[in-house]
Amino acid sequence: MKKIKFLTINILIILIIFTIFPISNVFASDSEPSINATSAILIDNRTNKVLYGKNENEKMYPASTTKIMTAILSLENTNLDDKVVASYDAVMNVPDGYSVANIQVGEELTIEQLLEVLLVHSANDAANVLAENIGGSIDSFVSMMNTKCNELGLLGTHFTNAYGLHDENHYTTASDLAKLMQYSLKNEDFRRLAGLATCSIPQTNMSAPRSYSSTNEMIIPGNEYYYQYITAGKTGFTTPAGECLVSSGYKDNLELICVVLGCFDSSSRFNDVKNLYEYGFSNYSIKNIVNAFDSVTSIEVSNGSKETKNLDLLVAETIPALVKNSDNNENIEPEITLNDKISAPIEEGDTLGKVTYTVNGVQYTSDLVASHYVEKVDYFIYAIYIVGAIVVLLLIYLIFFSKNKR
Repeated sequence: MKKIKFLTINILIILIIFTIFPISNVFASDSEPSINATSAILIDNRTNKVLYGKNENEKMYPASTTKIMTAILSLENTNLDDKVVASYDAVMNVPDGYSVANIQVGEELTIEQLLEVLLVHSANDAANVLAENIGGSIDSFVSMMNTKCNELGLLGTHFTNAYGLHDENHYTTASDLAKLMQYSLKNEDFRRLAGLATCSIPQTNMSAPRSYSSTNEMIIPGNEYYYQYITAGKTGFTTPAGECLVSSGYKDNLELICVVLGCFDSSSRFNDVKNLYEYGFSNYSIKNIVNAFDSVTSIEVSNGSKETKNLDLLVAETIPALVKNSDNNENIEPEITLNDKISAPIEEGDTLGKVTYTVNGVQYTSDLVASHYVEKVDYFIYAIYIVGAIVVLLLIYLIFFSKNKR
């Protein structure tokens, strides 16, 4: 009876543990997340490696994630303190039901103010004002958008307007939006503006002060969907496009870019994004394969002096790599390529070749530099030494020979 009672108690304890801590969380941390989005992608910003993909190359409607392109073109073609005046067409040609910042006809605003309401409040009137003033007309600006797509290799994307108004010919892919976000994040002003939780416009010539909160609830502290690792993002929604979000997240030196398109409501959109980031941050990390000035190999410089010809080749810089935590990354062999005709003299720090490491299909490369100065052998001096030695030997021989003869 005691044994049965003991076994019963242990079984109950095990059941309680698995109830509190589901098996999926304990044993399947590296399994891909199940998400509701129609199309999604998660990439590492440093290496471009795709960590997760779901219909990532499928044609989708971008809705207001279009404004990422509008923002980066505005930043590249204007100054933040430039002032523009809102025209009647720019303000009034936004259909009912689309988000606006209530910009007034004739209102004077700076580029920075327009970009803030564009990226924070998703203001479509701000998109039109920017497009009209930068392109000369909205149609010309749209041409600039499509030209930029070609430059960035966004082959699955085509725009017909500056803010995401639904159109059968206004489309993209999750993969293209990830590339666009990756490009845009190189601009520090874009990073800052796309990461704002709130913004405000002071009193203008046409309006009292106005304040706005971000449509991306994941960057608003205290919000139920707040996620501390989100650094920037742009939401989007139309009925055909569904709920969309393009964002970046940063944790432990790892920056990821996440795109979800075609979610059925905002709750599933934010939950999908959080699940994808948690998957990425839990299963991948940045680790140094080799540190700066570590010795990778040694060579002998044929025309170097005896004292200096044995030369260590050092890695010029630390190589951080994206690794999957479950993989064994201890024995990654380097591929070494040396320059042709390495010869003395060689200065300390001279580049003599390259080293390449391949991790999870991604190549990481650094220069190989000389660890010390290699002195060139002066054969003329050696010849003098040899001739001198021969002369000395001859003299010794002659002296010795003449003494013996006497």
